[in-house]
Amino acid sequence: MKNPLTTKRWNPYIVGILIGILSWITFFWMHKALGTSTTFAKAAGALTGVVAPEHVAENPYYQKYFNPEKGKVMFDWQFFLDIAMLLGAFMGARLSGSHFREYVPDLWKSRFGSSRTVRYAGAFLGGIFLLYGARMAGGCTSGHGISGGLQLAVGSWAFFIAMFIAATATAFILFGIKGRDYV
Repeated sequence: MKNPLTTKRWNPYIVGILIGILSWITFFWMHKALGTSTTFAKAAGALTGVVAPEHVAENPYYQKYFNPEKGKVMFDWQFFLDIAMLLGAFMGARLSGSHFREYVPDLWKSRFGSSRTVRYAGAFLGGIFLLYGARMAGGCTSGHGISGGLQLAVGSWAFFIAMFIAATATAFILFGIKGRDYV
């Protein structure tokens, strides 16, 4: 039997079960749902606090997520979950022998050209929009889509449906109907 850590793709059913078990563990020991975007709100509060501590102390948004006096600190379990995901992705690529690199995908080239700078700027800007939207929605795809979804939270299901609709609309706006030929 092949070592599952060295395969390029894992069985999605097994991964789903493992995420469900991780969610149970997180709820049981941490009394929190899985999620990742709150770490960025805490980081913003911590960094802003370095230059303008009075602003952080008076800002209700920052106080909700970053308030060391109430135990809401930057380096909590969720911060380390974010770091672990990055390390896990790196280790997974290494163990599986996946060395595929694509700086500018063909679909992007067909629409916007082959400039890496334009591609990276587009990816960065898209990430900013995604993170801003996640914070407006009170959580990210892992918080709403996984944790909220498995709790059958109506708001999380509404978020997930809206996210898929927005992603599909954005793909059509950016790449048009011809973009589907690249899938």
